[in-house]
Parts: sequence; C-alpha cells; structure tokens
Amino acid sequence: MTNPVNLNRIRKERQRAEKKARADQNAAYHGLTKDQKEAARREGASSKDHLDAHLRTPPTAPKSPK
Repeated sequence: MTNPVNLNRIRKERQRAEKKARADQNAAYHGLTKDQKEAARREGASSKDHLDAHLRTPPTAPKSPK
C-alpha cells in the first residue's frame, strides 16, 4: 500500500515555487535586490565616514554674524 499524500503540503510547495519564480523575474527586471541596495548604501556611508575622518581640517559650520 502506498503512503497517503498531503495535498495541502503539495499545494503550498507549488505556491512557494511560483512566488519564488515571480520574485526572481521582478528582481531581474528591477535591478538590485533590497539587500544589495542596502549593502551598497552602507558601504558608501562607511567610505564617506572614512574619508571624512582623514581630512586635514575638519569641516566647519558656517560662521554666524556677531
């Protein structure tokens, strides 16, 4: 005798696969993933902070008239 098949599990697996395929298509269409965009933003911020830390004179605020 064969094992019983859980139809809910099969349905959910199929839906997950379809959702993943649609997500892959959208990622290719719209460019970078959210994680990649966030990593690039963090990298840019850290390199800017690194460069600002090595300035000869720190950036100054505009002087207010006395």
